[in-house]
Amino acid sequence: MTADWETATDPGEVHDLLLASDLHVAASYGLPVPQRNPHSTELLVGEGRVHLLRVDGAAAAMFALTSTPAFEVDLGIFPPAVRPAYLRRLAVRPERLADGELYGPMCVRRATEEAARSGAGALRAETNPDLAGIVRLLEAFGFRRYGPVRTEGWMRRVYLACDLGSFTR
Repeated sequence: MTADWETATDPGEVHDLLLASDLHVAASYGLPVPQRNPHSTELLVGEGRVHLLRVDGAAAAMFALTSTPAFEVDLGIFPPAVRPAYLRRLAVRPERLADGELYGPMCVRRATEEAARSGAGALRAETNPDLAGIVRLLEAFGFRRYGPVRTEGWMRRVYLACDLGSFTR
């Protein structure tokens, strides 16, 4: 097995991976599938923000790392941080989950390393608190919850942040 990180260049490939992951996660947790905007994917890929893990040449997992949040919440809920980075669109191709490889943790590890290397003092994220496995994954990497859970229709959101002071820059 060959696994290599790259900056994604194909918005269609990235969006397909994201949608496949969303369908799998929604079915696993009994939740509606979130609606994704392909234009947002194009912008993130065009800006070089999407980190893609290829395994044996195929897209296996991804995340986006940005300097601005995708969510609208008072950023005062987070502790102060120098140049915080934002983890977005963490996704693993469902077929890869049976490989026995830990692609989700590989993505979070890579995101924390990349954010720290870029000079960010913290890495922030938003997720649905009902996705207990994802919340546990983030918490295992030192993320802590901040602010109240927000609910809008069926969608619930929790905000997390990880202090990157302990990561090598």
